[in-house]
Amino acid sequence: MSFSSQADLNRLAEKLDVTSAVDRARMTVEVVLSPEEHAALIRAGRQVEIDEEKTRSMNELRTQDMSVSGISGYACYRTVNETYASMAQLVTNYPNLASWNDIGDSWDKLTAGGNVGDDIRVLVLTNKSRPGPKPRFFLMGAIHAREYTTAELATRFAEQLASKYGTDADATWLLDHHELHVVVQSNPDGRRIAETGLSKRKNTNTSLGACTTTTYGVDLNRNSSFDWGGPGASTSACNETYRGRAAASEPETQALENYIRSIFPDQRGPNLTDPAPADATGVMISLHSYGGWVLYPWGIGTAASPNATQLRSLGRKFSYFNGYEACQSSLCLYDAAGATDDFTYGTLGVAAYTVELGSAFFESCTSFESTIVPKNMPALYYAFKAARRPYQVAAGPDSLSLALSASTVTQGTPVTLTARADDTRYGTVGGIESSQAIAAARYTIDSPSWVTGTPAYAMSAVDGTFNSTAESVQATVFTSGLAPGRHTLFVESRDANGNWGVPTAIFLNVQ
Repeated sequence: MSFSSQADLNRLAEKLDVTSAVDRARMTVEVVLSPEEHAALIRAGRQVEIDEEKTRSMNELRTQDMSVSGISGYACYRTVNETYASMAQLVTNYPNLASWNDIGDSWDKLTAGGNVGDDIRVLVLTNKSRPGPKPRFFLMGAIHAREYTTAELATRFAEQLASKYGTDADATWLLDHHELHVVVQSNPDGRRIAETGLSKRKNTNTSLGACTTTTYGVDLNRNSSFDWGGPGASTSACNETYRGRAAASEPETQALENYIRSIFPDQRGPNLTDPAPADATGVMISLHSYGGWVLYPWGIGTAASPNATQLRSLGRKFSYFNGYEACQSSLCLYDAAGATDDFTYGTLGVAAYTVELGSAFFESCTSFESTIVPKNMPALYYAFKAARRPYQVAAGPDSLSLALSASTVTQGTPVTLTARADDTRYGTVGGIESSQAIAAARYTIDSPSWVTGTPAYAMSAVDGTFNSTAESVQATVFTSGLAPGRHTLFVESRDANGNWGVPTAIFLNVQ
């Protein structure tokens, strides 16, 4: 449907079920409407086109066949029960890496006389035998129940990291030196309703008004305690963006906020204009669908957040992989007070994002498998790598294509290590990030460079001079001092502005 201005779009977002599919060139936005809302918009003179395919998909009721896996009609997406079982299985399969923890209860679980309800649970992945503290990446999915892609992508990311530990150098060092925290189902009660094919967005709080099955409840992404009650959140109980009776009134919101506070330090001052320091730690991503965006705070107003430049740089790193536009939520979409990413950044200074996946709530499995997974999995890997210093490393070059002249050598045999240092890997949709010439590269052995006491060894430009935004680099690794066994080589690159990028690793076996 059409909108005439940003203010008009903001008003629509408070009253209607507006998606993130906003086209500013055409001044249109996708909206989920009831027949009555559709008729009222036509009477008001709005230009409204019906998407027949999405309408059919969203109105197709399904019964869950318990004899088959996955959501009925969408076998690639695991149900709440299946997702929780998969996370518990990771603990069984990888007890030294995985923990599956209860962090709170859903509304149904806390309310007698209704559905049984669920625990809000978090999966923690890290090598438990290596002590911390470690940088942390918090990933959450399905805070909006009907957004099928989000929980499955988060689940697969955790499964892939765990399964690759010990065989893939990057997965191994990340879990040795970092922690991944994943809430795969942030709104499990609502998700159970959405699994039947109903367009359920909110939680299942039935105490707030006489609404329908799809419209009762609170929008958990408007219920956060930071900026609660601002524009873009409805005061009407049956509205899809209903903010709730009070800030963080819902048990799901309380569980999420309490957990986020428990794993990240407070790194930002009390004023809206106080920036987090350049060396602030932690990354948070809330996965949503749909529209194809990498959104960062603020979620309301036109003022930029105090770390907007760094947030945009890191967002454009994600955009390099998924092709989405990285931009401030309130400027690219519409006002949305009380969102989880604003809470995480606004309260703690953590680099926080909402990533809008794909082009439908009930995304086809074909599209999910062929597009969403391959485009977004590398973005999640980059986010995990950046978790230690997200505001600094995003400005630095990537280190790619690591190779050794021999992956297994006899002790004392020198090995040639090569890599590609590249300062150009940013998304270009909606703006261009500046790139600098590569100025240096280095490698370390068995620990990343920030571990105290780790010596770093310089690498040289293959062509003899560091003068381009992408350079092939090399070094000779001497193995006479290396004990027999497998070693990890870490490569990092620096640009002319002094920014070091995230490391990439490769295994070397010494006999």
